[in-house]
Amino acid sequence: MTEIRDRQRYEAVYARTYTDLVRFVVRRGCPSDQAEDVVAEAFAVAWRRLADLPGDSGEARAWLFGIARRLLVAKQRADTRGHELSVRIAGQVAVEGPALAHDDLVATSVDLVQAWNRLTPAHQEALSLSVWEGLTGAQAAQVLGISPLAFRIRLSRARRVLMRNLVAADSGRLPMTSKGGSVR
Repeated sequence: MTEIRDRQRYEAVYARTYTDLVRFVVRRGCPSDQAEDVVAEAFAVAWRRLADLPGDSGEARAWLFGIARRLLVAKQRADTRGHELSVRIAGQVAVEGPALAHDDLVATSVDLVQAWNRLTPAHQEALSLSVWEGLTGAQAAQVLGISPLAFRIRLSRARRVLMRNLVAADSGRLPMTSKGGSVR
């Protein structure tokens, strides 16, 4: 009887999170044809560790994101030793307020891409987990394997640096920053 319930629970989690998980992996730079393989492996891990699968759907989603993230990092490390993780954000600019002219929209997109690329990979990941993946601070912290407080601090710093980069880009003078160094 518990096997049937476990299978039903697994299938429900699969149905709720599969598409989000594929998008999550693709946004982290994995080609879409390989993203499904990473996600399949994440669900295979979840099946093997079914007893560890959280009962809450939000926690289960974050748990699977964490598994997929670790698998993706391992895959990228094996595929391209030392290659930086990149996120494609072109075309994902949401503009509020009055419609911008095409030239202004292109300039805004370029500014955003430049500001994003000046963030450290850790800051990029904190922002993307929060904004694009819609995870709570606790869930994102679980994905990254850090405390919720450490995640809130990292997210706050990432927002501050991104805003500073955007203001500098808007005024025509991007700060000279490096992706290297320590993560705070």
